[in-house]
Amino acid sequence: MLYVISRRSLCGYYFSMSTVRAIRGAIQATANDAQAIDLATKELLAEILKANGLSADDFISVIFTVSPDLNAAFPASSARDLGFTDVPLICSVEIGVPGSLERTIRIMAHVESSLKKSEINHIYLGGAKVLRRDIAQ
Repeated sequence: MLYVISRRSLCGYYFSMSTVRAIRGAIQATANDAQAIDLATKELLAEILKANGLSADDFISVIFTVSPDLNAAFPASSARDLGFTDVPLICSVEIGVPGSLERTIRIMAHVESSLKKSEINHIYLGGAKVLRRDIAQ
C-alpha cells in the first residue's frame, strides 16, 4: 500500500493510510440550460460523496466532460457551490460520437481515500445508467 503524507501526526511523523483513487460517474441533464446542468452536477457529486464516504477536502482534482449539446453552463461552477473551492476543476467537451447519449455530464474525480479499488462506488444516475449497466445505481 502506498503511504501518503497527511495532516495526522504519530511521533512527529505524518502518515496516512490514504491512497489516490479515481472515481467515475455520469448523469443526464434534463435540458441544455444553466439550471438543469447545475442540478444534475450537484446531484451526481452529492451521490459520489455519499456513496464513498467523502468530503470535498478528500478530492485532489475533478475533470468534467459534457456532451457537445451541453453548453449553457460549466459543471465546475456547480461544484464550487458544494464546497469544491480549493479543488482544481476543469471542464471539457466529450467526443461527439454519432448516436451517443445526449445531455450527458461525466466526471473523473481523483480522491484520497483508504478504500480499496474494489470498494469505490462509481455513480451512474438517471439516463446515464445505460453507459455502465454493470455498475449503475
